[in-house]
Amino acid sequence: MSTFAAETATPPDPRRWLSLFVLLIANFMNLIDVTIVNVALPSMRESLGATDSQIEWVVAAYILAFALGLLPFGRLGDIVGRTTLFLWGVAGFTAASALCGLAPNIEFLIVARIIQGLAGAMMTPQVLAIATVTFPPQERGQAFSLFGLSAGLASVCGPILGGVLISANLFGLEWQPIFLVNIPVGIAAVVAGWFLIPRLPGHAELKNDYVGIVLFGLGIVMLVFPIVEGRAYDWAPWIFAMMAAGIVLIALFVFWTRNRAKDGQPQLLNFDLITNRQFMFGAFVTTVFASGIPGMFMVISLLLQGGFGFTPLESGLTNTPFSVGVLIASAIAGRFGSHYLRSRLALSGALLVIGIGWMHFYIEGVTDMIDHWALLPPLLIAGVGLGLGFSSLFQLVLANVPPRDAGSGSGALQAFQQVGGALGVAIIGQIFFTNLGNAFAAGSAPHAAFSHASALALWYVVGSFALVLLMAPLFRRPKPPAYGQGAPAQPALVEV
Repeated sequence: MSTFAAETATPPDPRRWLSLFVLLIANFMNLIDVTIVNVALPSMRESLGATDSQIEWVVAAYILAFALGLLPFGRLGDIVGRTTLFLWGVAGFTAASALCGLAPNIEFLIVARIIQGLAGAMMTPQVLAIATVTFPPQERGQAFSLFGLSAGLASVCGPILGGVLISANLFGLEWQPIFLVNIPVGIAAVVAGWFLIPRLPGHAELKNDYVGIVLFGLGIVMLVFPIVEGRAYDWAPWIFAMMAAGIVLIALFVFWTRNRAKDGQPQLLNFDLITNRQFMFGAFVTTVFASGIPGMFMVISLLLQGGFGFTPLESGLTNTPFSVGVLIASAIAGRFGSHYLRSRLALSGALLVIGIGWMHFYIEGVTDMIDHWALLPPLLIAGVGLGLGFSSLFQLVLANVPPRDAGSGSGALQAFQQVGGALGVAIIGQIFFTNLGNAFAAGSAPHAAFSHASALALWYVVGSFALVLLMAPLFRRPKPPAYGQGAPAQPALVEV
């Protein structure tokens, strides 16, 4: 009997739509956390007395921990059971949110953000896997469409909810409620998930590549840490030595993975993907594409609130057109399916260059005040560009991956997406804080200093998307039959 026939012959779980609701709530809680934190950064900086690099780490630590946890926790879900690991992930995310909300100092908050990122990586790979098994093939399209909708809603609601919670200053807690609000939601999700989500057994005979996890994780951390902290240590020689060591560790990871593949042992990243030039080219483009947005919104939040006195709610509302653009474009892109992928990616890069370039020139010319209405058109255009780009990029990369590697390829791309975000925060933060410090040292007024530093930081974002625009035609034209035979690409969960 074929796999499809076996699936359709098995009666679907009657609780599947209720369990899907639990999965969506948990996923929504994870996605909304990113945008809420961006709005809260200036408040955190002031109340905790954080340095420039520490504020960068509040964002980068979560993204980096999430990125490094995606692949190993995806495999661990196969070993111990998807439902079990999902529930542990939600519980861990809830507990870490409580630690973030109760953090007495910035160092404690950064450590709590690392735990929160690891917990998010623990639950995220299980979400789509559980939905795939729970729903019969004829219902999966409808179920997966709800994940895209929830991601879009999270990107729209995050800045507004963050602004409302911080401006309300509930119980005099300032920014802490943005994390504490996760506690009742997370507890409800764990309890409901325990009763509603079917138990999916694990496969104890499977193994994880723990040496590969350590090599890859240390390599990425030793590349990101020097970029974030280099300015604080005046670019001492050990900073560059650490970067070199990071490159060596990544090279060792590749050699280790090759040897594991020769012996037929499990690999953290399938070696067939490492030797697939089209996939690795796509992974590079994904890293570049994902590097711009998280750092950009960190800078914009600091510009609006720290430089021009916007309230958190005003800052969140100002950024909302971008999220609306992502939501609109994601809905439109779904109608094109797998058609015009290279053209859509090139159009995405062009729209992002236009929108963020427009923003750059506006911010560069600001003197006394920022008109939030003037930011609406460029943010909306850039949001449409991002919404078009992620779906087409994931499909385009996976279209050139053999069907047997489609699942691991999708998971690896999501990891590269997050690594790109962490690198972007580090690079954009360096540009922004270095030029801000130089401007203040030269005697610039706060408005001029923030505007100049922000405009310079946005040049990196414009350049990254210009590079994507140039590289889009270099992708091999997808072959519909090969793509159609493989597992469908998992939807990219856009975080802004």
